[in-house]
Amino acid sequence: MLSVHAVRQLRDFVLDVTLSVGQGETLVLVGENGAGKSTVMNLISGILTPDRGEIALGERTLFSSEERIDVPAESRKIGHLFQSYALFPHMSVFENVAFGLQCRKVPRPEIADAVGEQLAAMHLVDLADVNVGRLSGGQRQRVALARALVLDPDLLLLDEPLAAVDMRAQRAMRSELRDRIRNAGIPCIVVTHNLRDALELGDRLCLIEEGRVAVEGAPEEVLAMRDNGFIASFAGPGFPSDFIPRAPITGHSQGVPDSRPL
Repeated sequence: MLSVHAVRQLRDFVLDVTLSVGQGETLVLVGENGAGKSTVMNLISGILTPDRGEIALGERTLFSSEERIDVPAESRKIGHLFQSYALFPHMSVFENVAFGLQCRKVPRPEIADAVGEQLAAMHLVDLADVNVGRLSGGQRQRVALARALVLDPDLLLLDEPLAAVDMRAQRAMRSELRDRIRNAGIPCIVVTHNLRDALELGDRLCLIEEGRVAVEGAPEEVLAMRDNGFIASFAGPGFPSDFIPRAPITGHSQGVPDSRPL
């Protein structure tokens, strides 16, 4: 389980967020640009440091201002998929996925086995030696996710995971991503501006407004709050009549499948 209380002074406001994510649960963060969603992710992963607060992942304290604990990002066992995917364009698919393990000085045979397993799971075996600069958006997304999962993380952070994927491929990629998150069985946080991502991937939805949690709950419950301007715009005038409920992903809440053409 992930528990977070993080406070940090930003340019326009003070970010002050308290949230938690259960084992095997996916929390989706939504909100206006600049509301602090990606900052929350960077504070959790260790890229940024809170001014005060505490971040715990399972039995491990990753940050505590009171106890003066600040675990380095590379030691937090967190898989972080950035919006840009942050792949190394001069490296092959195999080299990109293996990079984190090489930094940890994992023996070569173990790297080969671990990377091979992830490439097989992501249907990338035939592209192992291909330079990532030659890949499609969907293929790069798979490489970035494989690179995050190969480290056997205790937490997965996904920032706009499908933003670079062609619209025509998003439906299949969304379903595949949902399955990979579910199979990992670890806490996951997703930042998205896409309604379908929020409904398909999220067990809970959290609206961030100017660095604070404005509302949180099951996706359908949050998106039904049409008195909130952002929620009304995010869900659109057709929600919920345009969507058909489906079975829950992890048992935490109910999701919704694609029911209209993309």
